[in-house]
Formats: sequence, C-alpha cells, structure tokens
Amino acid sequence: MRAISRRLLDHPAFAPELVALAAVEAIGPRALDWAGRLRTTYPDAGDDGLARLATRRFVRQAGAGGAAAALTGPLAPVAELASALWIQANLVLHLAAAYGRDPAHPDRAVELLLLTRVHPDAESARSALAAARAADGPGEEPWLRAAEAAWRLATPLAAQAGGWLALRLASRLLPGAAVLAAAAGDSAAAERLAARATVFYRPARHR
Repeated sequence: MRAISRRLLDHPAFAPELVALAAVEAIGPRALDWAGRLRTTYPDAGDDGLARLATRRFVRQAGAGGAAAALTGPLAPVAELASALWIQANLVLHLAAAYGRDPAHPDRAVELLLLTRVHPDAESARSALAAARAADGPGEEPWLRAAEAAWRLATPLAAQAGGWLALRLASRLLPGAAVLAAAAGDSAAAERLAARATVFYRPARHR
C-alpha cells in the first residue's frame, strides 16, 4: 500500500483500479502459494474448505481494520479507505485461488472491480483498467487529488456496506462507541463480498 500511495494521489480518478492492479500483482502469487501449501498439507480439505478458511481469515482482518480505523481520527483518509479495499482484494484473490483460478492473472483485476461493485460490467472495468495503466503525471492540487481519491475509494465500500460512510462519520463524533460498530460494519461487508465471490468462483456443478 505504501508503494502505490503516491500513484493513488497522482491519479485519484483511477483509485480503485490502481488498487486492483497492485493487488493482483502483489497478492496474487502469495494467494497461489497459500492454496498450494494447504492442498498439499490437507489434501481432503476441498475447494470449499479452503474458501471457508480464507473467508474467516479476511473477515477477521476486515473487522480489526475497521476498529483501528475508527480510532485514527481524520488522518490519512485515502490510506484508510485503500487499506479496506486491500483487505477485500486479499479475500477475493484467495477465494479465486481456493477454487482453482490463477489469482495472479490480469482477469482477476477485472473481477475485483466487478465483485466490489466499482463497475457494473467487465467491459467498463477493462476500459478503466487500461486507462489507469496509461495514466501519467499528476494533475490537480494535492489536496484536491486526495479528496477525489477518498471519494472514489469510498464509493464501492458505501455500496457494499450500506452504512459504511455513516459509520465513518459516527466514528468521528463518538469514537468510543463507534469502534465496535465500525468493526461490525467492515466484517459484514467482507462477509457479503465473500458470498458473492464464492458464488462467482465456485464451479457451476457445485452451486
């Protein structure tokens, strides 16, 4: 996440796309190794078993991240939002690996944008990813770029969690009470994402 922070600020219009591209490149090989190790160690676990392990792991991480974010105050909103999407990218790519898909394949970036509801279809996701790859050089003032990046990163989270932005506002006003609410909200969003990704990646004969 530190490595792409500057690029996020330079190109806020492509914030979710840049996170998706970086996630496939950085997380994809690790997710593939994870699935391979577990299949070797537990040959009877099956795809659904690996998927359940991945879901539990990253739902817990999402809850912990939400609780920590509720205590950070107004600092680094772009990094906070990007981190939430980064955990969700981990979840989706590990579920892809659990069901035998290559998590490092470029198509996974398209699927990340679809499953997190950034884009409504694969064609628009591919077009946005191509534009993000071609983007070069900052445009607006830094604070305007940061605000736009935060807005673009918050949009899919708001769509997934329903009350995600409300939770973030509450955490600024009632930080003590909002910690549990933020953790629960981020965990619930991750669980819903896991359900969509499981249906998407599970072979049709098992659905």
